[in-house]
Amino acid sequence: MVGCSLGSSRLWFTIGGGIVNEVYYPRVDLPQIRDLGFIVGDGSGFWVEVKRLWQHELELAAPGAPGVRIVHHHPRFDLTLRVTPCEHRDVLLIEVGLGGDSALRPHALLAPHLGGTGANNRAAVVRHRGRKLLWAEQGPYALALAAVDPRRRDAWGRASAGFVGESDGWQDFHRNGALTWEYEGAGPGNVALLGELPRQAVLALGFGSSPEAAATLALTALSEPFETSWERQRKSWTLWHTSCTPEASLTAGLPEACATQVSISTMVLRTHQDKTFPGAMVASLSVPWGNTREERPGYHLVWPRDLVESAGALLAVGATREARNALRYLIATQNEDGHWHQNQWLDGKGYWLGVQLDETAFPVLLAVALDERGALDGTEVADMIRRALSFLVRQGPSSDQDRWEEDSGLNPFTLAVCISALVAGARHLPADASSLALAFADYWNARLEDWTAVGERPLARLYGVPGYYVRIAPAQAAAEDRGLPESAVPVRNLGSDPGLTVSAQVSVDFLQLVRFGLRRADDPLILASVKVADALLKLDTPAGPCWHRYNEDGYGEHDDGSAYDGTGRGRAWPLLTGERGHYELCCGRDALPYLLAMTRMTSPGGMLPEQVWDAAPIPARGLLPGRPTGSAMPLVWAHAEYLKLVASRLLERPFDRPDSVWERYRGERPRPTRVIWSEQAPAPQLPEGSTLIVCLREAGAVRFGLDGWQEVREEDTTANSLGPHVVEIDTSRLRAGRCIDLTYRARSSWIGRDFRVRVTPASPAA
Repeated sequence: MVGCSLGSSRLWFTIGGGIVNEVYYPRVDLPQIRDLGFIVGDGSGFWVEVKRLWQHELELAAPGAPGVRIVHHHPRFDLTLRVTPCEHRDVLLIEVGLGGDSALRPHALLAPHLGGTGANNRAAVVRHRGRKLLWAEQGPYALALAAVDPRRRDAWGRASAGFVGESDGWQDFHRNGALTWEYEGAGPGNVALLGELPRQAVLALGFGSSPEAAATLALTALSEPFETSWERQRKSWTLWHTSCTPEASLTAGLPEACATQVSISTMVLRTHQDKTFPGAMVASLSVPWGNTREERPGYHLVWPRDLVESAGALLAVGATREARNALRYLIATQNEDGHWHQNQWLDGKGYWLGVQLDETAFPVLLAVALDERGALDGTEVADMIRRALSFLVRQGPSSDQDRWEEDSGLNPFTLAVCISALVAGARHLPADASSLALAFADYWNARLEDWTAVGERPLARLYGVPGYYVRIAPAQAAAEDRGLPESAVPVRNLGSDPGLTVSAQVSVDFLQLVRFGLRRADDPLILASVKVADALLKLDTPAGPCWHRYNEDGYGEHDDGSAYDGTGRGRAWPLLTGERGHYELCCGRDALPYLLAMTRMTSPGGMLPEQVWDAAPIPARGLLPGRPTGSAMPLVWAHAEYLKLVASRLLERPFDRPDSVWERYRGERPRPTRVIWSEQAPAPQLPEGSTLIVCLREAGAVRFGLDGWQEVREEDTTANSLGPHVVEIDTSRLRAGRCIDLTYRARSSWIGRDFRVRVTPASPAA
């Protein structure tokens, strides 16, 4: 479970194993503790760390309201916890109630990781203003843990601070069966705090810039009844859900389990928004395989793609203000050249600096989605759109990385997003830029199959299809006219590279072509690709069907269930079940089976994981078929996909399909009338009747002739407000078999290389 307050409190919490895991403060990308758990013991040798029991129940204060009630069961006791943040203080409250054997006492075990690290923390047990407190500090961050009994008196009994693995409280119980050490301080280093509690108590975990500041907040929060904060949390979230006004009731006609999941998924999206940087959302308040690694960076970074997917889902559930804030945040963090970082901290500073063209195109689609619904509310988007589309046409069609952040080249998903952004964003551009953007879109759309599909190859013969889309093709394919080259596609996360060639690796990325209206659901090549992808990537789990990202993926647990450590074996992704549900919807079939499957893949708290286990069960590691693995959970993108599939099912079309893209293509491959020749993708051929547009990144000139440099001409480029410098060559009267020879000068230097464009017979209308 994840949660936060809707008030001014700058604190986010996560629940795993029935205890509090990371708590983030003062931003959603800064974890400050590793966990806050409990040991129950009798002081004479019996003790249990409750997170290792895995015998607990979890429920929310109300549907979609993240006040969390947890009950741990043991033959000798029940430990009940209620967790809620304060509304306006940076404090997390935990009510503790122990039932059963009266000889037992609960003990709180806190692992500070201030500033997102276990290094250089200092911990202490102190008397502060007459109250006993556990506190810690590191750099500019500090925390304080206070406790009161039902009469609101100081509740801490014996307490200790120690070094993790050496003198911490868990080691004390492990070696001595009881709390016997009472160290007053520990650090700098990786430290932990342990304190004895009465059977009924309330804890307040406060954060601040100093231990004293954190203590003041924690003690202030304890001055009012826990029930007041609990009810405040329940009411504010219930009111927020009510205030969202989707186009129709999303839960209409849904089974109860799916309706419940809608409220949880909506809550998950809202919880992941920051308060210092409104509109920013991290990919997950989780650390994949976090029990084996540090908290940072985890998934608490902003990926522009994930942010737009999530903002689109917020728009689908009627949270228009939140979606609009996401767009405004993206506008503020766009780089000068028009692109966004691969991922970034909330302040916009890049973390990984790779370039993924879909992450430049997606913000354009978010702006258009808001505009189509009259929801921009005065937000100026024209400059952002122009700079983003300028980057696309100056860099594309090949992307340095695909959406899985692994390989460069031509990818169907990336191209679908880029083409859609060019079409949808064109109406926000000046006339010359709009015309050029549409020319790029039409040309890339017309060449999709040339660039990303193969025909008679081994997989086609094996599965009896005429051809299929590949996962990714090399960039040089955009300049080839003899089919895709069979170069190797490296798989770096598998341990040993299987040596797959371009035609030997497939993914489900081509489904985005149907979702955005570039191809029909019953297009023969789409149907053939579905057959191949299902044969290689689909798994039927007890929860329902699920798909791998691509064959021979290595991002997931090893075969023995041990954590991914840079290599492993890729597992099935629930969000791909949602993507397949969108495809089925486009086929005219009901998407409900895919919603039900995703619902069954959630954790007991309703969190959708990045991956589910897809092999024989390994109970000792908690790995069961169709159930969450140790990957990121929740994955916000998966929750966004779930909500958009619900909305799409009601609309009977994909919710996020841009209207202008559908109006232009209606699922049909266009016949280009303008061919784009660019430095990064020199066009090798030109259909009869087409115009050749030469696009350079800088001002210069183009020299061109016919059939071996006859009738030579030279023209200076003209600046287009989209960014490229253009020469338009009238080739409409050239017949098939002719050739255009050309070279170009950028600024004062000729490139020193000749290029040839062959005129081919005009393709028939789609």
